[in-house]
Amino acid sequence: MTTPPPGLRERKKQATREALREAALRLAVERGPDRVRVEDIAEAAGVSPRTYNNYFASREQAIVSAVTADREARIAAAVAARPAGVRLADAVTEAVVEQYTNTGEREHKALLLITTQTALRDAFLDTTAGIEPPLATVIAERLDDAGTHTARVLAASVAAAVRIALEGWLRPTGNAEAAEFGAGGLVVPSGSLPDQLRTALAPLAPAFDAAEQHTQS
Repeated sequence: MTTPPPGLRERKKQATREALREAALRLAVERGPDRVRVEDIAEAAGVSPRTYNNYFASREQAIVSAVTADREARIAAAVAARPAGVRLADAVTEAVVEQYTNTGEREHKALLLITTQTALRDAFLDTTAGIEPPLATVIAERLDDAGTHTARVLAASVAAAVRIALEGWLRPTGNAEAAEFGAGGLVVPSGSLPDQLRTALAPLAPAFDAAEQHTQS
């Protein structure tokens, strides 16, 4: 089914959202996240603080959005684009790995900020919940099984696995036994993110396989 192009109002909203997250990242890089106010971001994007609040609940959300923008939809689209003969577990895993590791210069700048700020890390991790709704829709279509909770459970499990992988990847420095994630201090990426994602998603493969077998039987 072909999705109709967005109307003028939706295009304006998308442009405003893009302007806000670009302004948030630019100001955070220039000044440091702690020295950026919502009012500063709104002014730089040419909108009012009230308009800003219609798009983001905090400055952290806006900054993180520069690296996570539309990622949930891209993951779902990548799964939908895989040929029907590709194992669903493989399609989901490769889509997630691709969208979380294929980053440009802007995303790299945002990630550098995220690794040094507890509030930004928390906002970054919270975005994984957004994976569930669009991915559930695509999984239901692949399984031809929109009437049950299977697709939602699988998609929610993927979102949880991705969050766990990211928590392991963004790990506090210092004493690993004493440190607790999110306790503050410098955080640096630990190990290979693709490997962390694949390891976290691997236990879900039997559930995906069982769902596909049920559909084919």
